[in-house]
Formats: sequence, C-alpha cells, structure tokens
Amino acid sequence: MADSGKLLSQLADRISYLIDIKGSSAWINLKELQDRVQGLRHSLFEIKEADLYNEIDRIEDRVSFMEDRVAKKLSPAEIVNIVRSVQRFTLIDILENVYDSYTELGGEGECNLDPAVVVARATISRRVKNKLYSHQVMVIGHEKGRGEEYRNGGCAKPWGNDKALRYMMVAETEGIPIHFFIFTPGSYPVEDYPGAAQQIARNIYVMARLRVPMVSFISEGGSGGAEAIGLSDFRLMGSRGYYSVISPEGAAAIEGKIREGEKVPKDLIEHCATQLKITASDNLKLGTIDRIVEEPPLGAKREDYAFFRRLRYEMLRATDEIVLKTKNFRAFRAYALRRQTEEGKNVPEDFDVAISWNLTELEIDRLLELRSKKYREMGKDFFLKKSKGLAQRFRRAKDLASRGYYELRYGLLRPHHRNVQKVIEEVSSEGSVFFKKVTEPVRAAYDFVFPQPKRPAKVVSSEGSDRRSIFAEEWEPYLSPLANEDRTVTCPNASKYGCMDLWVPDLYGEFCGVCPNCGHHFPLEYQWYLKNLFDKDSVREFNNHIASSNPLGFRGFDARLRRDIRRTGRMSSIITFDARVFGIRLVVAMLFSNFRGGTVGAAEGEKFVRACDIAKTTRRPFLAYVHTTGGIRIQEGTLGVVQMPKCTLAVREYIESGGLYIVVYDNNSYAGPVASFLGCSLYQFGIRSSRIGFAGPRVIRETTGRNVPPGYHSAKNALRRGHIQGIWDRREFRKNLYDALMTMGGHNLYYR
Repeated sequence: MADSGKLLSQLADRISYLIDIKGSSAWINLKELQDRVQGLRHSLFEIKEADLYNEIDRIEDRVSFMEDRVAKKLSPAEIVNIVRSVQRFTLIDILENVYDSYTELGGEGECNLDPAVVVARATISRRVKNKLYSHQVMVIGHEKGRGEEYRNGGCAKPWGNDKALRYMMVAETEGIPIHFFIFTPGSYPVEDYPGAAQQIARNIYVMARLRVPMVSFISEGGSGGAEAIGLSDFRLMGSRGYYSVISPEGAAAIEGKIREGEKVPKDLIEHCATQLKITASDNLKLGTIDRIVEEPPLGAKREDYAFFRRLRYEMLRATDEIVLKTKNFRAFRAYALRRQTEEGKNVPEDFDVAISWNLTELEIDRLLELRSKKYREMGKDFFLKKSKGLAQRFRRAKDLASRGYYELRYGLLRPHHRNVQKVIEEVSSEGSVFFKKVTEPVRAAYDFVFPQPKRPAKVVSSEGSDRRSIFAEEWEPYLSPLANEDRTVTCPNASKYGCMDLWVPDLYGEFCGVCPNCGHHFPLEYQWYLKNLFDKDSVREFNNHIASSNPLGFRGFDARLRRDIRRTGRMSSIITFDARVFGIRLVVAMLFSNFRGGTVGAAEGEKFVRACDIAKTTRRPFLAYVHTTGGIRIQEGTLGVVQMPKCTLAVREYIESGGLYIVVYDNNSYAGPVASFLGCSLYQFGIRSSRIGFAGPRVIRETTGRNVPPGYHSAKNALRRGHIQGIWDRREFRKNLYDALMTMGGHNLYYR
C-alpha cells in the first residue's frame, strides 16, 4: 500500500501540473481525474490491491496521454504558466544539483538582506581523462522559493540588487567567473534608497566592464528585473523559459486599455504572449540569447536530475567558450571550440580538454572588447534606414573622414598642446614687444588648431524678476503655440500657495510655462527646448534616417507607427544632434513624448549609441535631455529590453574615455531608460515638477498592494533619495547647463 500511496501522490502532482499549465482544471476533464485520484487516496485501505493498481494504471495512461497532447503544442502563455508553477526548479535546486558545494553569502533564507536574491560562492568541477578539475565561481540569481512570502516571488528589491552588485565586485577582485540565474517576473518597484531604477542602472553600468567571464541562464526573465543581473558574455535560456519586455498580463492591460481593478480577458493575455515573442526559440532567432538548454517536453521540475546534468555541462561549456575566445593561440582555440560543439549534442561523461579560467591582462582586454561588440550588434537588423545606397556610402565616408580628423587632432596633436601653451605663456609673460611679435604667430597657429569656444560676455543671473532674459539676450525667443489661446488657467498649486489664475499668452510666453508664484512647471513641447536652449541656428541633426519599425510583426502596430510619423514628421522617439550653448559644442540625445510616448526600441537605441560614439570621437560633452520617456517599447519585445545594456555599455565607454555625460529629466521619466543608460549618469538633474522613477503609481499599487503617497516620484523626492544631483528651473536651464559644462567633467573635452 505504501507504493500505491506514492504512485497516487505522483499522479496528483502530475495532474496539478497540467492544471497549472492550462490555467484551468476544465480542460479535458482534468478536474474529474483530480477528484478520482483524491478519492483513491482517501479510500486507499478500502479497495482491493489488484483493483487499486488497475485503477492507478488506467489513470496513469490517461495522464500520460494528456501530457503528450499538451507537450505537442505548447502556447507561449502555457510556457509562462510552466515557469510560474510551484513545481518548477529554483536557484536553490540548481545550487544543490549543479554545483559540487556552495556557501551562501549575505545571509540565508529569510535571515537575508533580500531573500529574493541569493548569492553563493560555489565550486563546479569537470573530469578530464579520469582527473578531476575544480573551478571556483560566484553564483548570483533570483530565488522564487516554494511560495514563501519573504521570497517575494523572485522580485528583487533595490537593496537585493545592491547585494548582487557588491558580490559581482568581489568576484572581479578574486578573478573568478560569475554565473547568473534569472528567475524573476520583474523588480520590486519602490523608490526607497537606493531606488529600483537607479540600482538596476548601477548594476548594468558595472557589469558592462567587469573584468571576469559572465554566463547567465534565463528561466523567467522579466524586463528590467532580468537586466539587473542579465548583462553577460554568454546568455543561456531554458527551452521552457520565457524572456520578455513585460508580463503578458501587463501587455494585455496596456493594449486593451484595461482600467485599474478590471479583469484582463484571458484571450487578450494569450494574444499578447504570442505577439511579444517571449519563448526561447523566438529569442534565439532575434539574437537576444546565445543558446537554448533543452528541458523535458513539459519543462524541468525540482527532481529532473538529467536536466541538472545538462545544465551543469552547459554552464561549464559556456564559460569555456568565453575564455577560449580571448585566447591568442588560435589553433588551440579552434580545436577546443570544435570539440565542444561536437560534444554539445550529448552530455559527455568526460571533457576532452582542461581549460583554465584565469585570464591575463591582454585576454581581459579582449574579453571586454568582445562584450562591447556583442551588445552593439544586438537589435542592429531590426530598424529601418530611410536612405538610399549613395547616401549611405556618403555618410560612411564622412564618418570615416571625421574619425580620422579628430584622431589626428586629439590623438596626435593634443598630447603636446599643453606644453606648447605653457611655453607661450612663459615667453609672453616677459611682456616685451619683441617676444610678443614672436609669440603672436605661434599663438595664432595654436588657436587655429585648438580653437577655444567663445565665452558669453555676460550670463544673466537667475536672481531678479526678468528670468526669461537668459533666452532673450541673443535673439527673439521661440514662443509655444499654446500661447495663442486667449484664456486663463489655474495653477495646480493655487489652493496651497494662493497662485493667481494665469493668462495663457503670458504663461506660455514670457513666463516660459512656469507659474511665477510657486514655480510649478506646465508641460511644454520639445520644440521649445530646441529653439530656446541652444545657440541660434546651432542645432544640426544626424542619424535622422534611422526609423522605428515593427520587427515582431505586432498586430496593429504598423498603423500606429504610420500615424505617429505623419503627426510628428519624425521616424523615432529620439532626436540626436550637435548644438552649441554659449559657444560650447555638445552632442545631444533628446527623448520626446510625441512619438510613442518617448519609448525606446531598436532604432532609438542605435541612434543613442551612435550619438555616444560621436561625442567620444569629437571629445564633446554629451547631454541626454528626457522630455518624456514611457520606458521600453513593449511592441518590440526583448529587442527593446536589450537596448538597456547596449546603450549603457556605450555610455560607460564614453565616460571612461574622459567624456562628460549629463542627464536632465522633465515631465514623466520612467522605467527601462531610467533603469539603465540614463540612471547610470554621474550627473543627473530634474526640471522642477518632473516625475522620475521606475514604475508609475498604478503598477506600484498592483505589484506591492500599497498606495504611493503624493509626490512620491517628484524631483524633490528624487533629490532627497540621492537619485539626482539637483533641481533646475526651466527658465534657468540654459544657464545651469552652461555652468555644468564649465565646471564638471575631466580634461579630455575639447574646450578644456
């Protein structure tokens, strides 16, 4: 009877698993089968043994038939259900079955800084010709647990991601590889210090240049939460896992414009799960992962030891491949990679060769170079180029010539210009007419090679009544079309501060959209900043031939794109250009709200990366002005998500080259961009009345079950939390930007 009880328990688990996958017990009488098993378990000692085993066999045949039928055609929504099942393997299962031994760091179980993030120092070994070789690794990942509340479903809080970052840096110090395991539907959306978005940005920024090999395995990869530990040199994914820009339920709520509290239709969820291309095979085709780790047809569970053996081999193999690609000995590298490819079809008992994971300085440099190349290539084939072949060739030739010119100017001549300048100053200090005549031609030649920007004769102080003069001192300022309405508006702070009603022509004219009493900033169109922030006629756009597209074929999205293109006259939500502020040349990337709410996709990411490269080549400051961003564009799926590490990596390389990167937030600035290439800036500022954060109030309520207090995302609170470095008044934007350009950054900039 003991065996029959165990068999019935196993059958109950299998039926329960099928119910999890289908999301309902109504499919082909699953409920009836479940009840039959439960009935047999209750009357176990009342049925004859032969009859009991016959009934168990009949049920087992029926369950096996149903499992085969489900496995033949799993929908993306059902794969999501597999990943969320409590019978799915977790990180603790991996640590116990894939690694030889491990020591958990930063606390254990609920006695942990954040139990949703587990960090462990682990040992993993291989056998080569009957000899055992052990490797030390740092394992970092999400732990969903078995439904324990303190695990928070694998949703990392900001301090959990901070813990992960701390031990990434320990691994770098010790020179050991890092194995990441991603099991999260997304990060826990709170702004408490260190802040959800800002901490993810810090993680990605550091991972971009970590000097050790990194491998990641994705079971459940939810948006920015996955990217917090997702940037790696090799990305594996379970064949029954999912990796997505947003949960299917979240996408359905947005697509269906479902009101808060209303139930999202199941068919809309299934539709969005399919459209988002979230499966392993989809992501492999899109190039957002490198290899799929095969699981059983219905997904791996806690006791699938054959899968753990496969995963162990794949983690070793992936780490080997990263290391081998850094080696200069090409013959050995080619041989080892070929052997691993041949072995990869089956899990071998022994490895063919022993590979050391220790890297030399030259190999580390090559590792970083390959990482940069890998992420820059992601999403490159999934946007449109609205230019003809001749124009493209001319653009490439121009870029090449520009690169050569600036390399000559700053690479060869600049290292000597300080010495020349010092000699000129010493000779000039004599003050004699003779020496002055000698030095003037030399100084003229020096100024021609290294021209200095013209300094403004006078920068108007923000003090005093006429703050708008900061824009009007050189030309007639651009007036918003909103100023043409003959009516009054009430300031939102009127009841609190007693603000008078404002006449619209004054508000959007001389007041620059700012209440003169309390300083509340009314939204202004992005054109106002283009015309008033920069020197007259100095804005020169580039890369405007790169256009957003619909790479996933998301139903109905092509029409929306065409509508936005007609309405705005632009082909993406980012404008990249160079301009001047009081004579100082800088490169600017502006995310604006009119085109798809300022969301970021493959086209926007590519334009941002190219802007970074131009700023790096020309030694100019780089400004990211965020008129508005709604996050990553969900209709581009993981092609949008990978823009987070891609752009952050470009920013990191620009900053390390000596550049000055400034971010200014305005209006609503949320989600992925803030949690990556914007939030990683050392100098971030918010326009007064802007809102900055990881997720909006509705998402926070639905995720955490709590209401956010008034002003939760305000610039003032962001400053208090240390997420930004200052709050700027729109009327002082130009002056403050000039001050920042003159006082921040290193000596690499052309005007220093």
